[in-house]
Amino acid sequence: MTMKADQAIEILRAAGEPSRLRILALLARGELAVMELSHILDQSQPRVSRHLKLLVEAGLAERFPDGAWVFYRLTGEAKPRAAVQALLALVDPDDSALARDAERLTEVQAARSDEAAAYFARNAARWDEMRSLYVDEADVEAALLQAAGPGPFQRLIDLGSGSGRMLALFGPLAHTALGLDLSQQMLNIARDQTAKAGLTHCELRHGDIFSTRLPSAHADLVVVHQVLHYLSDPAAAVAEAARLVAPGGRLIIADFAPHRLEFLREQHQHRRLGFSDEEIKRWLEGAGLSLLGRFDLPPSKADGLTVHIWSGGRALPNKTGQDQRSAA
Repeated sequence: MTMKADQAIEILRAAGEPSRLRILALLARGELAVMELSHILDQSQPRVSRHLKLLVEAGLAERFPDGAWVFYRLTGEAKPRAAVQALLALVDPDDSALARDAERLTEVQAARSDEAAAYFARNAARWDEMRSLYVDEADVEAALLQAAGPGPFQRLIDLGSGSGRMLALFGPLAHTALGLDLSQQMLNIARDQTAKAGLTHCELRHGDIFSTRLPSAHADLVVVHQVLHYLSDPAAAVAEAARLVAPGGRLIIADFAPHRLEFLREQHQHRRLGFSDEEIKRWLEGAGLSLLGRFDLPPSKADGLTVHIWSGGRALPNKTGQDQRSAA
């Protein structure tokens, strides 16, 4: 992969400063807010913002506002992203500054995880009740079933199972089903719910949505229901979910449309305030899936949230060796 000399010079000029190189190394690990970068680098927010502005202008990073917060991530453009990754690969992984930044990033992520775990532990028993505060859940579930198709499904995987509602919804249509969640409290509730529903073929495991340790192309239906807005790197979670989709299979994502209800971030551990169609489409296509369709579900009350359901599919090879898309 090559680029013009002036573009290469611009990239090297932007990255060729200690703080900006450190920022690129951190963004290579996932999207971060300005205040998080400021804390990790131990620099003022105006100074960090200046560095970020230069990286964005050089096409090495992307800026996207999310409610009152602003997040940054590495560019999605292939050539400059490859250049950044090649540059970072040249740096000694034991470099003291980068190692210290990585430690502080781990601390930030651990604090986030602890807050989320405490929140889920406090609210596990009320999860379905809380989830229904904004959207008519019966309408959401009807749309989910329509997006997934009639089945039957050989293998279902539910990532971030929560209370197990998706297993209860899709379980009767699947020969085998697996739910993963990091919260033991949620897993216990999900086990109770699936047992009461008589879904003996549903298995619940403690597992990480970023690293499921499951084989690629493992399922013909993968569901990520109201999970992405809690995550530090939703794009990475979509990539891992897409990896599990077998040829001809589907990935169903349900989450909120962009909104400005900051109290959800402050009181309910939401990291992102919804997702745009363009963002989800880019993540799906980057992971080798095509966007098959989308459902919009408006809130049941004036100050509620709109739910979007996106359906992505992996191409199914036909007899001539060419790809044909999953039926919409």
